[in-house]
Amino acid sequence: MKPVSTILAAAFGALLFTPAQADFIDTRWSVVGFTGEAWFINPQSVIGQSQTFNRGSAEGVFYTCDYGGQSSSYTPYDNDAFFTNPEFELFLPLREEMTLSSETLFVHRITCEGGGNPAKRHVMYPFVTNEARKSAWYLFEGGVFSLYNP
Repeated sequence: MKPVSTILAAAFGALLFTPAQADFIDTRWSVVGFTGEAWFINPQSVIGQSQTFNRGSAEGVFYTCDYGGQSSSYTPYDNDAFFTNPEFELFLPLREEMTLSSETLFVHRITCEGGGNPAKRHVMYPFVTNEARKSAWYLFEGGVFSLYNP
């Protein structure tokens, strides 16, 4: 019989090296489009730029956190539940694009504590991905920016 510590170490190792699937955001996302009504921002000044997340750091057109206590969480929604939620009604024109090859949408909340500096605290929400893991959408300024991970 193996000692309990060996069994626990093996179980922990299996969890540690299991690749994450649903919460995938760490990559470089290119802004490729905008749908909706721009309130103050000129969407054309954002399209073509990028947003990058990388292990506690982020840099980009929407959000920056230089290892200042970045964390993220997500909530999975089945497609119908997402689109019937009034909070996400501005995503409705993108329904077909967002549900292509995906039964589930993941709504991410990404925060930066700012390394103790209140002026550097930021929240990026809702940042939405799907199971296909190549597209994302970000609700900002009265519309939704579409992003792509080439």
